[in-house]
Amino acid sequence: MASLGDITSRKDEHLEVCSRENVESSRTNFWDEVSLPPHRCLPEINFEEVQLKANFLGNSYDLPLLISSMTGGSETGDQINVTLAKAAQKANIPMGVGSQRIQLEQRDRKIFQIRKHAPKASLFANIGAVQLNYGVSKEDCLWLVEQLEAQALILHLNPLQEAIQQEGDRNFKSLLPKISNLKKSLSVPLIIKEVGCGIDLHSAKLLIEAGADCIDSAGMGGTHWGYVEGLRNSNRKNLGDLFRNWGTPTPELLKLYREHLPSEVAIVASGGIRSGVDMAKAIYLGANMVGMALPFLNAAQNGEEAVLSLIDFHRETLKTALFCMGMNSPEALRNHG
Repeated sequence: MASLGDITSRKDEHLEVCSRENVESSRTNFWDEVSLPPHRCLPEINFEEVQLKANFLGNSYDLPLLISSMTGGSETGDQINVTLAKAAQKANIPMGVGSQRIQLEQRDRKIFQIRKHAPKASLFANIGAVQLNYGVSKEDCLWLVEQLEAQALILHLNPLQEAIQQEGDRNFKSLLPKISNLKKSLSVPLIIKEVGCGIDLHSAKLLIEAGADCIDSAGMGGTHWGYVEGLRNSNRKNLGDLFRNWGTPTPELLKLYREHLPSEVAIVASGGIRSGVDMAKAIYLGANMVGMALPFLNAAQNGEEAVLSLIDFHRETLKTALFCMGMNSPEALRNHG
């Protein structure tokens, strides 16, 4: 098992790489290929009456936008999380934290102390699903939810990242029964997400059978954590480069989800979404919520107001797109699709 210092250093290296390098797949134009309903020159609605409210996993939000999981556990990572959480609280949108594995390994350390800075924020706890094969118990997961006072638990799946990461945990065998067992003890919804390669339809069906309440696509096109691992370790660079475009784009996944998954399962679309227009396209393809990570990480470097400005820009852009299609809400667009 990696030491506390190793994990803390790795988290800071991840942040440095994401801030310094282009960490996205080299193929990033997938959202450009999605067509929305036609522009209506006579929308027959009042722009001021377009509503962006979103109901997601039992909570109501002012915008169908999730600040996706990124970091935490180091001093820099925790500062970023506090900045993001305070903005999320003001904007009334949800936020996922990065992996809390380090919190389990030293419970007395004052990390992930987010709630005291954002007491009313909607926060999602997070741990790698593979850690269920490396000593993390369902009781540990419940403790993480309790410590964060979280509204949901994210289990992230990252086989490519773990394979490329020199110190990665690679035993993904027999995780489904452990996920199912964990779900039976959870008092909050269970979200399953990927980290840049996408959750394929076959796996999504199995995860839903195991009890997942929400599938977060995290498809190819945005930050690719397999590629990030190659960038942070020169010994793994060639491997990271080779797999930079490994995975399935989120628009492809959303179409499959809409056709084949139960309608009651919530869908988060993430992976290369960079604007309110991309958000509209994801909603049109069936997403209940849209996630972004890297744009918020970059904004957080400049403080809470920069994050709020970015949220406001996405809000205005999505509202404009809906208005110009004659849609008065995200739900109307989703149903139109």
